[in-house]
Amino acid sequence: MGIKKTLLTSVTAASILFAGSQPFNVLAKEQPPLSEYSGDQLNIKQIGQYDSKSGLGGTEILAYDEKLKRAFVTNGANSAIDILSFSSLKSGKFTEVKSTKRILLKDFGIENVDDITSLASHPSKDLVAVSVVSNPKTDPGYIVFMTKEGKYISKVQVGSLPDMVIFTPDGKRAIVANEGEPSDDYKVDPEGTISIIDVTGSPKDFKVNNLTFQDVPLDEKVRVSSKGTTLQQLEPEYVTVSEDSKFAYVSMQENNAIATVDLLSEKILHVKGLGVKDHSVAGNELDGKRDEKTKIERLPLLGLYMPDAIDSFTSDGKTYILTPNEGDSRDYKAYSEEAEIGDLVDKIKLDAKNYKGFTQVELDKMVADGLFKDMKKTKVTIENGLTKDGTYEALYSYGARSFSIFNAETMELVYDSGSDFERIVSKAMPKYFNTDNEEIAYDKRSSAKGPEPETVVTGEVNGTKYAFIALERVSGIMVYDLSNPVKPAFVQLISSRDYSEDIKGDVSPEGLRFIPAKVSPTGTALLAATHEVSGTVAVYELNIKK
Repeated sequence: MGIKKTLLTSVTAASILFAGSQPFNVLAKEQPPLSEYSGDQLNIKQIGQYDSKSGLGGTEILAYDEKLKRAFVTNGANSAIDILSFSSLKSGKFTEVKSTKRILLKDFGIENVDDITSLASHPSKDLVAVSVVSNPKTDPGYIVFMTKEGKYISKVQVGSLPDMVIFTPDGKRAIVANEGEPSDDYKVDPEGTISIIDVTGSPKDFKVNNLTFQDVPLDEKVRVSSKGTTLQQLEPEYVTVSEDSKFAYVSMQENNAIATVDLLSEKILHVKGLGVKDHSVAGNELDGKRDEKTKIERLPLLGLYMPDAIDSFTSDGKTYILTPNEGDSRDYKAYSEEAEIGDLVDKIKLDAKNYKGFTQVELDKMVADGLFKDMKKTKVTIENGLTKDGTYEALYSYGARSFSIFNAETMELVYDSGSDFERIVSKAMPKYFNTDNEEIAYDKRSSAKGPEPETVVTGEVNGTKYAFIALERVSGIMVYDLSNPVKPAFVQLISSRDYSEDIKGDVSPEGLRFIPAKVSPTGTALLAATHEVSGTVAVYELNIKK
């Protein structure tokens, strides 16, 4: 498919230049700038924006009630939940979305709250579940239940640091990923757990089953060679549930793994590691150097996929898991696995057996020619690649700068987007390549996790299934056609960030929610995106191009 480039921008942000030969069109002045680098499938317009007025952390995760046309948004800046009405949204017209109510957790009489991490709207009941982290975070957390009008119902205790909650499609259960992070001084390090809450009865009778990883089989690719016991190191992050409500798949980011849970027997079946992405291989190139240049190349780095907010979908009877390969590290006051290559240079002796793309002669020449000087700021982990003699024979980096698709049954990798994200961004917005989300800084993130894919959701537009992948740092959303799950096709890159200032427009997409046309207030498919740094929610309308 031939790719054409178009730029849509407001007069006040004409400096946002997604590269291309087409002239840009002027939109209504009150509408945030929407830029797109696209093919010829989808017509995407921003038709709404909510501004929390809270700035950083003002909008993080969004749940949507299809019947009420109402959104619920976590506001971490105020330890609150904002309720938004989407009923005023109109097809093809921009609307400033307003909050109808802000609910403070302290109004529920809940004290010692450290954070609100997630929320979910029940598919049929008048029920919203909110995951609440205790203070200190190492104490057991809670799932708070409220009505869709924001009235407190009840709460149940779950594991330490509940990071995500989701209802199963059949509405019978709420699934919670309890991350169980250690305290900064590592004096307290709770075990990660997965909670299953039976929500079929009255809220006062909701029963919780906290599943531990005791005796759960782990394969050899699961990362558990860090500080603490194996059970302490296992940290559930995010949950997706199969369409038939029989299985939950839980990303375990720092472990570079996914756990499979049988929801009928309420048992964790296994945890399987995702392996590494060999950046020495053609097709897996990256810009791994912070040198004020754009150079996407093969490098001796092994990227740990480490996905955060995963999703799943079914095609031809098979369930697939989509992973946004963000990357994350254990980084605390008492212990950190992070290092820059410059800190380890005297301990690195690269061995070609770890790389499919380089011979030993090629590796040795790269090192002699100053490879480590060029990559001195590149971040790697000290936990992988270390030999018995204290040297590093391979370098492992955080994330894979891509999205992947795994067969849910076997956890076999069936697709990875390779170097697509950085190549597309370098062409679409060369001045802002690998910029940060809190400042405009060209090439700043090349030495870390690049554009940093944070979350992925799927949705169907006019019979075609698409994946939407949020790039947290550069503030864009990638769109891929999933008609062939083992060979997705790039469709579009959109952004409503205004690059004329460090933080303007919609900055740093954190959560995505697809709203199908049949339950949309506009009668067309919508994509709602929370933006953590700007504290805004953008609502995009999706139509097939004619």
